[in-house]
Amino acid sequence: MKALVTGGGGFLGSVIVRKLVERGDEVRSFSRRSYTELEKLGTQHIQGDLTDAEAISHAADGCDAVFHVAARPGVWGSYQEFYQTNVTGTENVLSACQQNRVPKLIYTSSPSVVFNGQDMEGVDESVPYPEHFEAHYPKTKAIAEQKVLSANSQELATVSLRPHLIWGPGDNHLVPRILARGRAGQLRRIGHRECKVDCVYVDNAADAHLLASDVLAPGATAAGKAYFITNDEPIPLWDMVNQILDAGGVPAVKKSISPGMAYAAGWLLETVHGLFGLKGEPRMTRFLARELSTAHWFDISAAKKDLGYEPAISMEAGMARLERWLMVNPESRIHPTRT
Repeated sequence: MKALVTGGGGFLGSVIVRKLVERGDEVRSFSRRSYTELEKLGTQHIQGDLTDAEAISHAADGCDAVFHVAARPGVWGSYQEFYQTNVTGTENVLSACQQNRVPKLIYTSSPSVVFNGQDMEGVDESVPYPEHFEAHYPKTKAIAEQKVLSANSQELATVSLRPHLIWGPGDNHLVPRILARGRAGQLRRIGHRECKVDCVYVDNAADAHLLASDVLAPGATAAGKAYFITNDEPIPLWDMVNQILDAGGVPAVKKSISPGMAYAAGWLLETVHGLFGLKGEPRMTRFLARELSTAHWFDISAAKKDLGYEPAISMEAGMARLERWLMVNPESRIHPTRT
């Protein structure tokens, strides 16, 4: 198979690229920057931006499948920035697939597209999109996901995967942020409820993408559907945070604030950042306050049944791998990076 991976230099994208190469597929990567590690794997790299429709169309030419992984992540920024990358960029990918007669598109979404600010315990894919979003990322990803699923046809089979809180060696977002804030003493447990979450180890998330590609075809069971992807091991949120801190040699979170105080702080910090145009993300936002004080774990029986997905690497094994990686890459304990 000849595959295009958008965001091939990113955390999840690079693991998808590696797994495709390892099984003998021909891989082309599309990213804003060049990545020597991808070139060493023998991949073809095209440097460009998702908002450049012509560049995306060129990258998709001759491909049998497109893995659209690239996105504008985060909890802060202008709506236009998120929309251009997550919505317009996805529209360009869809057009590129249709113009080049690519038969299948595997889209990387997020469970946040259905987050309504309340506990989500064991919900499946029938849960609806919320009427209101408290952050631009989930809103624009929800718009994009609906466009991807609506584009499913006899010419282009589409599927949307919703991996939850991807982590593991090479993480340049979640893990380094937790470690940096923990080391600075900025982490606070929000509330005292045992809110369970079910995240996903990066290799498991990548496996799900390859499995989806293998079963995807016009008229296939998975075509036109969305799937939650997790490790299927719900644990209390702050246990998860403390395990990551322990892997990086940082003390566990002990201090706490109430959910109401966290939400109010998020509103205040968002207001101050917006009024004064401060750089960087606020330490707390309303969306983040909701995320950190509610449960999110999902029924992944549909992914198991339709995709053949089974998480191969457990939380315990993944944490051991993460700890070894952080020992070899101490700089990753401190500074998150953008791809």
